Amino acid sequence: METLAIYHGPIGKDEGESRLARDGRDGSYLVRDSDSVPDVYCLCVLYEGFVYTYRLHKDDAGSWAAETTPGVRKRYFRQVRNLIAAFQEPGQGIAMPLLYPVTAQAGAHSHTGAAPPPPPAAKGHKNRKEVRQAFGM
Repeated sequence: METLAIYHGPIGKDEGESRLARDGRDGSYLVRDSDSVPDVYCLCVLYEGFVYTYRLHKDDAGSWAAETTPGVRKRYFRQVRNLIAAFQEPGQGIAMPLLYPVTAQAGAHSHTGAAPPPPPAAKGHKNRKEVRQAFGM
C-alpha cells in the first residue's frame, strides 16, 4: 500500500475529509488507514460536498476487495492498483467513479486556488497515462 501515491497513511477521518475538501472536485479520492479496524484501509471519495468511505481489505488468499453498496457483487483483485482502476468506471457500487487522485504529497499542502485541470476525456475516464501517473507507475 505504501507505494501508492494516493495512500496517505494514518491521517484519520477528519484530515482525510479536509484533504478532499481542499481539492473540492467531485470524484477526488484518496486511501488512508482505517481509524477503527486494524489492517484495513479506507477509500474515500468526494461527491456533492460529502466524503463517502469504503473499506478496503485483503483476504486470506491475498486478494483485495472493497465494501460497496449492498446488492453490488463483491469483486476481488490481486493488487489494490487493479481495484482502484476498476473503480474509475461507473457502476461499481460507489458514490461516483474515482476521477481525481489526491496524492499524499499534494494532499498535505493547502490548495493553491489555481483552477483545476480540465476533466479527462471520454466521459470522465482516465487514459492509461493518467492512471499510471496517479499510481506512481
